[in-house]
Amino acid sequence: MLIGEVTRRSGVSSRMLRHYDALGLVRPTGRTVGGYREYSDEDIRRIFHVESLRSLGLSLRQIGRAMADPAFEPSDLVGDLIRRTEERLKREQELLDRLRAVDASAPFGWEGVLRIVELLRGLNSPHAARRQQAVLAPAEDVPMSTELLAGAVLAEADPNVAGALRWALARAGGEGVTSLASGARSEDVEVRRRAVHALAGIPGDEATSALTEALGDPDPAVRARAALAVGSRGRTEAVPALVRMVVEGTTDVEAAEVLGALARDAGCADRIMNELTGELATADPAARIRLTQALAEMPPDLAKGVLRNLAEDDDHAVARLASALAGALTTHPDGGG
Repeated sequence: MLIGEVTRRSGVSSRMLRHYDALGLVRPTGRTVGGYREYSDEDIRRIFHVESLRSLGLSLRQIGRAMADPAFEPSDLVGDLIRRTEERLKREQELLDRLRAVDASAPFGWEGVLRIVELLRGLNSPHAARRQQAVLAPAEDVPMSTELLAGAVLAEADPNVAGALRWALARAGGEGVTSLASGARSEDVEVRRRAVHALAGIPGDEATSALTEALGDPDPAVRARAALAVGSRGRTEAVPALVRMVVEGTTDVEAAEVLGALARDAGCADRIMNELTGELATADPAARIRLTQALAEMPPDLAKGVLRNLAEDDDHAVARLASALAGALTTHPDGGG
């Protein structure tokens, strides 16, 4: 079958057939007396094989390797295509979400539209430095879309770019909280971690409410970030989570400092002391050391008596630490450890 007939029957252009020949993908079995390419039935089947693989998204180079390797497994090809397609769909969904955010922000004037397009291109770059630059070098007098930034921070894995996005969101005040609050309820734990990290840097009741909700998150890292932020805002809902962080050794020093700041409120101090001493009664040795250290952050008039009692503890490490801390509070009665 000559090349013109193959083109008519297969729908593959003569130019592409010659390209296949040059690459060695499909070489016609013979030549006519006049030197024209002549394709056999097996050649035709190979053409359709190549076209089928192309329709799945493989490059001609990948098709050539697959067809030349006798050990090639179709299941490997299908698995690779599935992964690549999932990644592409994820990128497309992220772009769609960002475009919807742009539409919701209703930019007026060409400067606003062009700035958003520029920001979109920067945030979609595969290079972290380019994404970071897009956030840190905004156009003058053209505000950023905070919803766009919020969506980007939920998807950003690079810590430097994520930091720039959080900085930009914090500068915008309470804008973007709705998207971040939604992210804090995501099924993806990484998205929840990013959302809570960003919310921690945004002031206002709406952000505080979303952080308070995150205190019940099943992920320890999410709970810890939320507890430190909520407690730092003077909210006592964080107390149980902060005490648990001390017991478990999860950023326990920071948790103890926040508990100490909350305990300056007389109405909260007794509750915190009761929770700390209650844990002391049942905790393991390492946790009891951390709890004893946390007591030094409490108001001295409440902590000294407990520390003096602990100085007689059966655990010598706890006793020595409590004795030293009690002495320090006696010497410097106005401050913790």
